[in-house]
Amino acid sequence: MKIVFMGTPDFAVASLDALVQANFDIVAVVTAPDKPAGRGQKLNESAVKKYAIEKSIPILQPEKLKNPEFLEALKSYQADLQVVVAFRMLPEVVWNMPSKGTINLHGSLLPQYRGAAPINHAIINGEKESGVTTFFLTHEIDTGDIILSDRTPIGDDETAGELHDKLMVIGANLLVKTVTAIAEGNVSEQPQPKSDELKHAPKIFKEDCKIDWNNSTIKIHNLIRGLSPYPTAFTLLNDKTLKIFKAEPEHTEPAIAAGGFLTDNKTYLKFATKDGFIKLLDIQFEGKKRMLIADFLRGMRL
Repeated sequence: MKIVFMGTPDFAVASLDALVQANFDIVAVVTAPDKPAGRGQKLNESAVKKYAIEKSIPILQPEKLKNPEFLEALKSYQADLQVVVAFRMLPEVVWNMPSKGTINLHGSLLPQYRGAAPINHAIINGEKESGVTTFFLTHEIDTGDIILSDRTPIGDDETAGELHDKLMVIGANLLVKTVTAIAEGNVSEQPQPKSDELKHAPKIFKEDCKIDWNNSTIKIHNLIRGLSPYPTAFTLLNDKTLKIFKAEPEHTEPAIAAGGFLTDNKTYLKFATKDGFIKLLDIQFEGKKRMLIADFLRGMRL
């Protein structure tokens, strides 16, 4: 069975590597074009491209997925199946091309958390459980028939980065099981369950990351966890951006207004919420590197 793999970041590399290690025939990868990055604007290759070069797998990097030259090149590989992990939305002319269809690995338990940022939103919403799902692509995004899923608990202090790394491994294993079942003709896909209470996972913008200290302690704690390490929750301190990577909730009645802070200028800095405090542990102040709160306070008088 010939497979074309489509993906871009590290999350996708784990799945691609699992398929290669399982001896599936990856005839090509499709990944994002190289992008200029850093001060020198040097062209940066995607994680999937770097892996494909290492394994001598042919690479396609279309700017536009409906480009006739790209479509011809894709068709020339005569793939039986396309596998998508952390890529962009595909036009029908692409996902409908292989005889066995196109499957996607999604970082949630579908139908919940359809969209671009399922891992972040699950933690922001205080979920106790997450998982991964494989499904066949169709017209509407993340709505195709489910093939397999696997679940994992979310810890009370677990960050989006930690859950991402966990799901990356679980997802890679699930993908191998899924592709094996398709190769053996042993798939019984199920339509996604209908639900009136769907939670969505849209793309996260900068304004979504600013902390509103009038919210509850637990809601703010979940926001910080759900945006760590990227794109990172932030507040303003002395009119400068303070990014918060890790914090802990304190459920004590605040004696100051929400948004005010208390510090001993040595070991702790905590902001008041509407019903407690958020004690900062791991931060980055504008113009400085990321550091633990004690190191920050050592060089900063508040």
